[in-house]
Amino acid sequence: MSESRVLLVDDEEEMRHSTAQALGLFGLDVDTFSSAENVLELIGYSFSGVVVSDIRMHGMDGMTLLQRIREVDAEIPVILVTGHGDVQLAVKAMREGVYDFIEKPFTAQHLAAIARRAMDRRSLVLENRRLRAVAGKRDDIEARLPGRTQVMVELRYRLRAIGATDADTLIIGETGVGKEVVARALHDISARADRPLIAINCAALPENLIESELFGHEAGAFPGALRPRYGKFEHGRGGTILLDEIGSMPFDLQAKFLRVLQERVITRLGSNEPVPLDVRFIATSKVDLEAEVAAGRFRADLLYRLNVATLHVPSLAQRKADIPLLFLQLVREAAARYMRNDIDVPPELVTEIAERTWPGNVRELRNAADRLVLGLDPKPEETPAPAERQRLADKVAAYERGIIASALAAHGGSLRPVYEQLGISRKTLYEKMQRYGLDKKMPITDDDYVV
Repeated sequence: MSESRVLLVDDEEEMRHSTAQALGLFGLDVDTFSSAENVLELIGYSFSGVVVSDIRMHGMDGMTLLQRIREVDAEIPVILVTGHGDVQLAVKAMREGVYDFIEKPFTAQHLAAIARRAMDRRSLVLENRRLRAVAGKRDDIEARLPGRTQVMVELRYRLRAIGATDADTLIIGETGVGKEVVARALHDISARADRPLIAINCAALPENLIESELFGHEAGAFPGALRPRYGKFEHGRGGTILLDEIGSMPFDLQAKFLRVLQERVITRLGSNEPVPLDVRFIATSKVDLEAEVAAGRFRADLLYRLNVATLHVPSLAQRKADIPLLFLQLVREAAARYMRNDIDVPPELVTEIAERTWPGNVRELRNAADRLVLGLDPKPEETPAPAERQRLADKVAAYERGIIASALAAHGGSLRPVYEQLGISRKTLYEKMQRYGLDKKMPITDDDYVV
């Protein structure tokens, strides 16, 4: 998408096309949409343009579109077009963060001028984010969260954008994907990096002392409370509180925690004095919290308060192309940890590792690297998943493509060791690469591996 892109939304075809044509005369590139839903598919942290939308439309209206865009990125400029007499809606839109609004009838020159100012502002926002990322331990983040696949690039981008703010954040991902690594990275690139990060495992809190553990207590608050005690929330003042597996928090405690999130105060057990709390909250979950809400085990208002900023950490199944390089990095880290010499991992083993399923994700892959360094078999016992119904020829072709792609990744795109390893001629390797659309210079994608 170009730098000067306007996403124009209007359910009136004639108005939509005439406005787009007029803006085009002022040098703006315009994409038109008859409904707001389609626009949301193009919105993300890296979106560099501006959205212009009519307020009153069938289906999703302009106000709802504004809210949905702000949930993704509050700094994307949205310009709303209002009809005569929509003054109250315009005022409400300004309160909810619209960049500007323009009343019908309007001139294309006027709208183009507003759009250009909005684009300049968006460019400045993206440039500031880029500069903060460069100054914010970029290499360190990439070392902690390595990967060349698009999902990992997007995760690191969103992490830096959110990390530079003080927004409470929800981190979603399967077991073993590295949610705590992401949380610690968020803390370390924030302005709170020199303050404590207090990690609380919500599933391991003692049920009879859970409130005391979190909120603290005064002397005499309950039998055995002989002296005042700070809770974990107070220990994190000025820093970050990590609530690991927030879905395990008891339901009756969720209401009290919601009050802490909203008001940023706590009250120790046995006291009526509120204590101000300057912290940032990060929560992780391996379960679908929306499903937990539907089942009555998690409060909907707490979920909506937590997921203002959300990071989804992909599983290894979603980034198979990263497995070879990730495994080699984990082997190097394990060798250093166990004070062993660097290990020369055979390309055949890297290929085999890349073809396996890893339901335990990065944690399981790290265990395999540790076993290799310790001289044990790195490949765990695995029950193969049932294969989808395919023609035999398709299965053979997919398998062969995966073998070649894995070998290319393992050898960094160097062709000679690949065709020597596979026992084929250079000419045959070229022909197969051409047949399967493989290029030694192109990044390997998730489709290049067979599971």
